[in-house]
Amino acid sequence: MTEQIQADAYETPFPHLILHNFYNDEELKLIWEELDFYTKPDKLLDAKEYLGVVDKTNAKALHLDVVYPKKFRKLSNILTVNRKVFELQVLEPFSKLHDCCVHSIQSNYDHTKVRYYHDGDFYEPHTDNFFDFLAFSYFYREPKRFEGGELFFPKYNYSFSCNNNSIIIMPAWVEHGVTKVSIKDSDYYDGFGRYAITSFFGNKEPE
Repeated sequence: MTEQIQADAYETPFPHLILHNFYNDEELKLIWEELDFYTKPDKLLDAKEYLGVVDKTNAKALHLDVVYPKKFRKLSNILTVNRKVFELQVLEPFSKLHDCCVHSIQSNYDHTKVRYYHDGDFYEPHTDNFFDFLAFSYFYREPKRFEGGELFFPKYNYSFSCNNNSIIIMPAWVEHGVTKVSIKDSDYYDGFGRYAITSFFGNKEPE
């Protein structure tokens, strides 16, 4: 299947790589099968239950590496398909943007969360300093039914629109947040909100 990934690399206002049309049709089908499953009552959890920043967000999520420990990772479509993020042809352009990005191609661990934003959901600015790098990928049903949900960077007066099937890769020390989502005439479980799959990754010493 021919892929048409479009890449934009930026050195300022901080080093980041944006990829459009990142997953192909087959990969998207697998991702949506799992997202649809999670968008049911009692599946997604509050921040205190998925190791989110409790006082910063009201969006529900799942920490997939907790749900699917290492030997069961292949049971998750998302944890299987998102290996694509860590391929050399993806991370190498990012690694060349700045000295702080160089060791991204040598990353040896990652954690993945699935987060869903519906009406009134947000994430206040914060950093993820326990990790080296972040990769946010975004999904929503088309035509788009919500407003807001932009990824924003208050220290830089900069924002990213989070288009469907796009991904942004950046250092984890960059402060970021998500503007409040607004959606009318939609039940939470209709699944017409904004989905984010976040990969936290980097380098650590062997255990």
